[in-house]
Amino acid sequence: MHRFLSCPECEVTAGHDLTRRDFVRMTGATAAATMAGTMLSPARADQAKDAPQPEKLVEKLYQSLKPQQREKICFGWDHTDDRGLLRTRVENNWSIVDRETLNVGGNFFTSDQQELIEAIFFNLYNPEWHDRIRKQLKDDAGGYGRAQTIAIFGAPGTEQFEFVMTGRHLTIRCDGDSAEHVAFGGPVFYGHAAQGFDEKPDHPGNVFWPQAVKANKLYTMLDGKQREQALVKVAPYESEVSFKGQGGQYEGIPVSSLSADQKEFTQDILKTLVEPYRTSDQAEAMRCLEAQGGLDECHLAFYQEDDIGEDGVWDIWRLEGPSFVWHFRGAPHVHVWVNVADNASVKTNANG
Repeated sequence: MHRFLSCPECEVTAGHDLTRRDFVRMTGATAAATMAGTMLSPARADQAKDAPQPEKLVEKLYQSLKPQQREKICFGWDHTDDRGLLRTRVENNWSIVDRETLNVGGNFFTSDQQELIEAIFFNLYNPEWHDRIRKQLKDDAGGYGRAQTIAIFGAPGTEQFEFVMTGRHLTIRCDGDSAEHVAFGGPVFYGHAAQGFDEKPDHPGNVFWPQAVKANKLYTMLDGKQREQALVKVAPYESEVSFKGQGGQYEGIPVSSLSADQKEFTQDILKTLVEPYRTSDQAEAMRCLEAQGGLDECHLAFYQEDDIGEDGVWDIWRLEGPSFVWHFRGAPHVHVWVNVADNASVKTNANG
């Protein structure tokens, strides 16, 4: 069975690069970098110190919106539709609002609002990743602008609000910790099809493939019995990222059973996974994981199916704990689904 055939809509691309200027300020909050395991270069760190926080920029954007704009892109905190709570939904290629008329690079927003939106978006990422994020957007959607849209839930400036940007291979959030108990403001998604829908075994140019390379390095560190335990024949559907909780049935090898050097390398994999995001979100993800028992409560599984090139470098793998799911699907190109909370009772509108 080829599970990736369930998402043919991922082939759809739209738009061209409509960025008006490459002005984006560097992300703030470097204090949590050590805890998250990622330090900015000195030059980047100096630039980050005085950068405004995305939450403040969201508030400024919200205040600038005219009534007719709010009507189109603003929703109540608990807004639901026929599929449940809209604020916590995650998909691989989607838009909460109309993509053709409300895209962030079009005429719906003023030039000042466009600058704010772009600054919010890039400030949600580690500055060291900005060039890679631009490459992903260029390859997948013709660049930043026409193919991305935003929605705002609640009222920025109050205790409950969330900014969500969506598009092809994109769901990212800014919530100022309004969404309690969850990392990243809720489930997020990232992906990349660097050189077309069907990538080669080594995924040339894919900015996220190094995450899988590192995970597969750990697989080579396992002995024969460990590999048998870690390798699973059939992968779950990629979007199945709901929480199983303590005592859940997990596939793969328990991290708790790994040797000291293998555990240390697993910790390094985790740091690589959170690295693209701003330091405050990295730290929040780490705190959520620790609250559920840390990596020792997680399992790591590699999946035999859809091994591109049949080279034994596993394109699909998953790190999963009671309320932690990081599912990496590298066939036919990269899709990554992330759902992290500090306890399994947290409800999100993630599939599964």
